[in-house]
Amino acid sequence: MWLITTILVFIFTRWLSQKIRNPLINPLLVSVTILISLLFYFDVSFEAYYEQSKSLSLLSQIAIVALAYPLYEQLPQIRSNWRIITLACGLGCVISMLSISLVGNVLNLDLTLIASLMGKSVTTPIAMEIASNLGGEPSIAAILVLIAGLVGAILAYPIYNMLNITHPIARGLTMGTVSHALGTATCAEKNGEDAAFSSLALVVCGVITSILAPSFFALAMYLI
Repeated sequence: MWLITTILVFIFTRWLSQKIRNPLINPLLVSVTILISLLFYFDVSFEAYYEQSKSLSLLSQIAIVALAYPLYEQLPQIRSNWRIITLACGLGCVISMLSISLVGNVLNLDLTLIASLMGKSVTTPIAMEIASNLGGEPSIAAILVLIAGLVGAILAYPIYNMLNITHPIARGLTMGTVSHALGTATCAEKNGEDAAFSSLALVVCGVITSILAPSFFALAMYLI
């Protein structure tokens, strides 16, 4: 039942987003809102919902692999711009984790929460693993990743248009660095080149964050 319901809700929200051209009518955001409301109304636990719809989770793995195709198409540009790609992704990761360390110190956050926040700008499986290894809560990390992805998916292109940012490398790298898989999916709907560089940033930032997160968490512990 819930598998079919989820598919129908997503089809409806896709149709709605095409009819109402507004960044806030994001298919994922609206779908999640509708499904959570239905689960509360019918008093269905997440475990029961997941058990009936877990086959959809397998499709996300296929979708991630499918992002390799636009990446392959842009190989010549990637080769010629590898320095700026490495620099942009590296700076994005460092600034993200450094800001968490400093904000955690200023607000006197619990170390468990800081550990959960460290991977907020990488894709969910990596963020959950980072949180787990640092002593954080993987479930909190997953929620924060979802929020970061939704914010990027909703606001990124309006900001690009407002600032007249049109280059696919600039748009793709910023989206993939900040909003990971959800942002990359949005790029795929807008522009294939954007999606290629976004998926590249998603991978590179995942690797960099996995390597550097323990050092920045140690910095946060030292500051606190």
